[in-house]
Amino acid sequence: MIDLDSCDPKLAHDVHRSSRSDFAACLQCKSCGNGCPFVGAMDFTPNQIIRLVQLGMELQVLESATIWICVGCNTCAVNCPMAIDIPAVMDALRHLALERGATIAEPDILGFHREVLHSVERYGRTHKLEIMMRCKLRTLDLFSDLGVGLKMLKKRKLDLTPSKIDDIHHLDPVFKG
Repeated sequence: MIDLDSCDPKLAHDVHRSSRSDFAACLQCKSCGNGCPFVGAMDFTPNQIIRLVQLGMELQVLESATIWICVGCNTCAVNCPMAIDIPAVMDALRHLALERGATIAEPDILGFHREVLHSVERYGRTHKLEIMMRCKLRTLDLFSDLGVGLKMLKKRKLDLTPSKIDDIHHLDPVFKG
């Protein structure tokens, strides 16, 4: 049931302004969710998030786990027949959630996002093994994913040492604001 008194029509405007994506064109065809590799861990599918934004249901959107679980892989955008930049919408929603002090549904995921950004700032790209180790040390959840980590190492999906882009200083403006 939708409580119209709790809907904020300004939400769609704010998200559109920040994402520059025309999510009003969403056909609710579900192609985005059908291709998403992380949809099983989400509380709302990408198309449901778009519908909640369109309806102005700010609390449900900004406190959803989906906006934090989305890794911006662009699979949803590639599958979208309307070419909606869904990762940009998710990014805009994460920014709004932080700005408006929303409860983060996945608190550890915020730390994960910060570790990814720190890795890009240090090396110009992500060093997955370091990101994973830093997150594990911070949460003291050291062994729950050990099997997966070892499989990734065996398949050479995790580099033991980071690789760094040649001129890392080109990224300075990105991280200076």
